[in-house]
Order: sequence, then C-alpha cells, then structure tokens
Amino acid sequence: MAERLRRASWRDMVLIGLPSLLVVAAAFWAAAQFVQPAPPKQLILATGGAGGGYQRYAAAYKPLLAEEGITLVERPTSGAMENLALLRDPDSEVDAAFIQGGVVDKREDDDLYSLGAIYQEPVWIFYRPSRFGDKEVPDRLLQLKGMRVAVGASGSGNRHLALELLQLNGLDDRHVTLLEAGGITAAEALQKGRADAAIVVGPVQSAAVWTLLYAPGIKVMNLAQADAYTRRLAYLSHLVLPRGSVDLLRDIPDRDIHLLAPTATLAVKEGTHPALVDLLLQAASETHNGHGLLQKAGDFPKAQAVEFPLSPRAEHFYKSGKPLLQRYLPFWAANLIDRLVVMLIPLIAVLYPVAKMAPSLYGWRIRSRIFKRYGELKFLEAEALAEDSGVQRQALLQRLDAIERDAARIPTPLAFSDMLYTLRGHIEIVRAAILRQDGRQPENKS
Repeated sequence: MAERLRRASWRDMVLIGLPSLLVVAAAFWAAAQFVQPAPPKQLILATGGAGGGYQRYAAAYKPLLAEEGITLVERPTSGAMENLALLRDPDSEVDAAFIQGGVVDKREDDDLYSLGAIYQEPVWIFYRPSRFGDKEVPDRLLQLKGMRVAVGASGSGNRHLALELLQLNGLDDRHVTLLEAGGITAAEALQKGRADAAIVVGPVQSAAVWTLLYAPGIKVMNLAQADAYTRRLAYLSHLVLPRGSVDLLRDIPDRDIHLLAPTATLAVKEGTHPALVDLLLQAASETHNGHGLLQKAGDFPKAQAVEFPLSPRAEHFYKSGKPLLQRYLPFWAANLIDRLVVMLIPLIAVLYPVAKMAPSLYGWRIRSRIFKRYGELKFLEAEALAEDSGVQRQALLQRLDAIERDAARIPTPLAFSDMLYTLRGHIEIVRAAILRQDGRQPENKS
C-alpha cells in the first residue's frame, strides 16, 4: 500500500510539475531573447596619425580598459574623416572613433551615437617669421597668400578644417600651395623650410604642436579675427592661450594667443555593446576631466551631442555617474548581474503564480478522486430511498461495498487523509440507512 501511495504521489507531482516546468522553461527562453550577450573581450577604436592627440588619448584609455579585462585595439587612420567613414561602414570592425567637430555631413541613416564632448582641439597656425617683413606680425589667414601651407593629410579632419578656414578668406590652391602634410610630418616640413606655414589641429601636448611651440624660428599666429570665425562656423570656439602658460621660464608663448577650436567627440556604432560603452565613458571621464592649459578641471567630458545624438548610456552616465553595481563590484560581476536581472524579472513574474498554483492543482487532483466517490454515493443513496424491493436493496449494498473498496484503494497523502476517513464515514451512514429500510440493524464494524 505504501509503495502504491508513493507511485501515485510521484505520478501526481509529475503531471502537475512537468507542465509547470515547461511554462518556466518557455518564460526563460522568452526572457533570454532580450538579454544582451556577454561583452566582447576587445574594443576597436579608430584613432589617427602617429603622435596626434587621438593616438595619445587612446593610449591613455588602454590600461583603464585592460584593468577590466578588455583589450583596446587602436586602429591608426589618417584622421577624423577616415574615422567617420569607418564608423559608417557596416563591414568595418571599428566600434568607436574620435570625431572632430565640423567634419560630419548630416545623414538621416546614421546609426551612430555620441558619448559626449571630450575636449577642444585648438587650431594652431604656425609660420616662419622670415617669410614676412621685418615689422609684419601676421594675425590673419589672408596673409598666407602666395605661401606654401601644410594643411593636413588626405582624409584628416585637420585638412577639412584648414581648407574651410582658407576658403573663408578667399584662398584656395590658386592662391596658396597646399601641402598634404599633417601632424609631425607638417612640423618637420615647417622646420626644414619645405613649408612656410602649417595649420595643425590638436591638443597642446600632441607631438607636432609641442615640437613647434619650442622650435626656433617658428611662431604661432595670434588670430585677430577669432571671434568672427565662431560667428561663421558654429562648431568653433574661441580660446585664449595665456602668455607663458606653456613655459614660464622661456616665456612660451611670448604673448596671449587667440585660437580657434572645434570640439572632439567620442562616437560609437549603434550596435556597440552597452557594457563597452560604459567602460569608454569611464575611461574618457578619467582621462579628460583634469585641469589643462586650455580647460578647467571638470570641463570635460560633458553631455554635449556635438555631431550625433547622445547615447542613452551616456545620458545616464552624465546624470548619475557609473552604473550602480559597477561602483561596488568588479566589471565582469556587475555586467553578469545586469544581464541576469533582465531574465529574472519575467521569470519571477511567471514563477510566482506557478508556485502558487501548483500546490492548488495537486490538492484539486487528490480531492477530485474522493469527490468522484461522493458523486457515486449520492446517486446510490437516492436510489436506496426510492427502492422498496429487498432484492434491489441487497444489490445496492453490494455496490456500496464496491464504493468502499474503491475508496480504500485511493492513494491519499497524509495531508488529505481526513477527507478519505470522512468519505468512509459517510459510506457507513448510507449503509445504515439501507439496512434500516430492510429492517436490519447495521453491523458494528468496530
């Protein structure tokens, strides 16, 4: 009997539990469709030419990402224009890139997002004073007419901006000799006399700018019309490099220098993993938020959508800082929990009602077996009350005995045994009633 009870209990649990497990499994599968995969172990960042600001900052990001187990792969390019092309190319493996303000031609189909403005890129106009008159101190781009000007490498944001500034002054390749040289190559051309001037876009610490600021026989133009350019080109800002700020002892520069500057942004493809976006934002914040010659501490990075809409992850970062879990847990653990939470919420929504329903279904299945005998007992009692023949009543008693035997064979867990004994008691009541009709006393089965 005990073995039969165990088998029946297992059968009941399987019949109830299996559908419940299938429901949970279906919910698990559905939730899994919305879970981000684990972040890749590497991020490819399009930088720029050797010695440039983009390369310098990428090198600063690299150890910060490495601390979290992510390898930053630098993709050297000719500059911001090529960076933009790589980001827009669905077949390129580039995830993120530095983009110079002003180089983006707006497209409705761009699936790119900004992670905010990260720093300002000054436009430095270096020249050889020997190419001008003894008393002439050039302070306008128009004064470069007839000279050899290094404007940047093909595909660079440097070249794009330099040509735009020259065009605003009515200068093109008919009026100046445009040299396709940028960065350290432009600096060498100017120092060796192969160029008369060089327009260089980049931070003070970039190799080309730093070299030319200290180079003998080279000066940086103090742009008298800086404010006018910012009215014509909205993506430009007017900056002032104070006298002596580069080197107090050598008095470099030897006067305040008025400069123009577009704003650099860090951009990502729409499909870049959110966890990598978070890490890039943190690396940018740690790298760019310090005090500098042309910025105050905390000026950058900032939630400014320079060329593309601001990423939702970036919006959250600038409002609330690092994701909550990443403040207290290692990156991999925080990311794992983030992904699991997406699954747990719908799973809990399914598991709770299933957990509440399964015991009720199990109880209903046990009670239904007992209630079935009650139905048979009710019909038998009604027949007995309407029957006058003793022979028929004897047949009813035999049917009643069969109901009692069936009831005794019902596999009933201990928690439901009271219902079984109640049924058997009611069977005795009906038997007694039938026997009284027949003029007999019920047997005492005790």
